[in-house]
Amino acid sequence: MRFNLTLPLAVVILVFSASCLHQDGKNISQGEIHYSINYAGSIGAIPKEVLPKSMVVSFKDNKILFEMISPVGNSGIMNLANPEKDIYDTYFSLFTIKYYYAAKKGEMYPGFEAMEGMELKKTDRTAVLCGFNCKNAEVTFPSDRNKKYDVWYTNEINVMNPNASSPFHEIDGVLMNFFFLIGHSELEFTAETVYRRDIPNKVFEHREKFVKASREDIIKFINKMLML
Repeated sequence: MRFNLTLPLAVVILVFSASCLHQDGKNISQGEIHYSINYAGSIGAIPKEVLPKSMVVSFKDNKILFEMISPVGNSGIMNLANPEKDIYDTYFSLFTIKYYYAAKKGEMYPGFEAMEGMELKKTDRTAVLCGFNCKNAEVTFPSDRNKKYDVWYTNEINVMNPNASSPFHEIDGVLMNFFFLIGHSELEFTAETVYRRDIPNKVFEHREKFVKASREDIIKFINKMLML
């Protein structure tokens, strides 16, 4: 995530392009993006096999669903934004535990408290990821403003306000390489494949069989999953 700024841009572009697959053209309005996840920092005693290894983002017009699900026990986190129906839900599952929190419009999803005080500066750097032209932003935190994180995003995927409820709400494009700080853990997400595909509207509906919980409880459950 933190690239050496002296690295030639051509090398950065080559690395990104070689690691991604891009299907069916640009400016798509619905489909899926598949990301790999890399964990850094403390993840406690929980086996890495139980942690989600990938994230799938489904999008259609201004609706978007983030799914970070573990192959073990169907455990993980989902963030759903469906502005047409005023749905901004966070779903948490860990084996038999199933809870959700219904946020309000403009409210940040729970779990990102470690990213408070974040400052984002857009730069003029560019790269190509999965065949999409991408722009760059640098992120710093109050604890160390000299430590910079890179975020890469594209405006060639047609999703309205894709980051409205995330710490990256200032970015008006789809994130292709980015990070989240959750507790003491750092999660890096790298787009591996972008698919154009028809996404049923039901994907963006409220999930049943989840028990409503407070924001504080959802944060506790997320921390429990990562053993923070």
